[in-house]
Amino acid sequence: MATTASDKISTLKSAVAGLNQISENEKNGFINLVSRYLSGEAQHVEWSKIQTPTDEVVVPYDSLAPLPDDSSEVKNLLDKLVVLKLNGGLGTTMGCTGPKSVIEVRDGLTFLDLIVIQIENLNNKYGSNVPLLLMNSFNTHDDTQKIVEKYTNSNVEIHTFNQSQYPRLVVDDFLPLPSKGQTGKDGWYPPGHGDVFPSLLNSGKLDALLSKGKEYVFVANSDNLGAIVDLKILNHLIQNKNEYCMEVTPKTLADVKGGTLISYEGRVQLLEIAQVPDEHVNEFKSIEKFKIFNTNNLWVNLKAVKRLVETDALKMEIIPNPKEVDGVKVLQLETAAGAAIRFFDKAIGSNVPRSRFLPVKATSDLLLVQSDLYTLQDGFVARNSARANPENPSIELGPEFKKVSNFLSRFKSIPSIIELDNLKVAGDIWFGAGVTLKGKVSIVAKPGAKLEIPDGAVIANKEINGPEDL
Repeated sequence: MATTASDKISTLKSAVAGLNQISENEKNGFINLVSRYLSGEAQHVEWSKIQTPTDEVVVPYDSLAPLPDDSSEVKNLLDKLVVLKLNGGLGTTMGCTGPKSVIEVRDGLTFLDLIVIQIENLNNKYGSNVPLLLMNSFNTHDDTQKIVEKYTNSNVEIHTFNQSQYPRLVVDDFLPLPSKGQTGKDGWYPPGHGDVFPSLLNSGKLDALLSKGKEYVFVANSDNLGAIVDLKILNHLIQNKNEYCMEVTPKTLADVKGGTLISYEGRVQLLEIAQVPDEHVNEFKSIEKFKIFNTNNLWVNLKAVKRLVETDALKMEIIPNPKEVDGVKVLQLETAAGAAIRFFDKAIGSNVPRSRFLPVKATSDLLLVQSDLYTLQDGFVARNSARANPENPSIELGPEFKKVSNFLSRFKSIPSIIELDNLKVAGDIWFGAGVTLKGKVSIVAKPGAKLEIPDGAVIANKEINGPEDL
């Protein structure tokens, strides 16, 4: 006889009850998530009901209310703010072992250094006390605790808390992997950044912030260098009593898979590619109909978070993420913070400049931000005005450059790329110092051959396959 969903849940409950590594809150949150998943309450969007949001719903950045001139009023704004960086990710895709936020981005400074410098500058300038919260996962917690000690003398209060730790589910029988003898870290997973809201409450941080008069949290990925505090957005939300704001930015062909904002049955909501019926996927990816995408820079009212978490109202779409551990097929159920937008009152998007979205996901992104295409000022990485083309160059680096350590060792210095449009590098290639790349450049070494680009070389609109082409 087939087991029903409720049979599965009751068996799961007794198995989870025996997992003493996690709290009661985590056990309940996990059971709740799995129950929702098994009940099949998947959000299917009726395509015909989708409407393009108006400027009232996705507010153009230029039409946000201007900032007060008085610096004491700016200080009042800042005293209501908390900055929260999502710090649960490891730098594994870039060949690093610790938290991604401690990869050196520029001038010997890490993501975390830059974030602290930015907030410190704000606090020094306005005499405010904007604290920094880091949401870690069990993967990044220990390392982060050690790293933040170096900021003890900075003018920024730093708080850390952990997001939930959930057991991976074995696909065959829907039992938790840790209850089957998988006692190491591989038995567990952090359930996506949608977990930021319950974790803020469960950690006690939310009540502590509210008691200090904090009203809004600015949430962003720790690897997005463009996600700095924007007072215009904060001021607009406070004036208009918007409980939630998602920063969106115009979509380019590189962002076709990113979630977008739609108006749906009278509310603003995030539409992710996973929710799109197959026959509409091409339409979703086009930049004609859906012109904006989610940067995952989110501004959220803290009282509203408390209200919604306590009433268990944040039923974000569940993202099933299948994995394999030691040959066993497992399932991770996750949620995304952007999907919470439809539960908040007077939620809006703001169509911000592209400069607020500068994520570093791979060494090709690192090449961009370490080059002369950007300048560093007050902890903020800004586009060099000498570049005429508004788009960044497209860069494709071969597997030899995938790990940060390999990437750094293959460049004596990062080339000048202000006039570069397109770069493809593959094979055993080593760059000398002071190289300049312009236009369309392809440097592909023949298999087994080593190719060294000499110091000071200027390569413009060229294809290079061997020393004879230099």
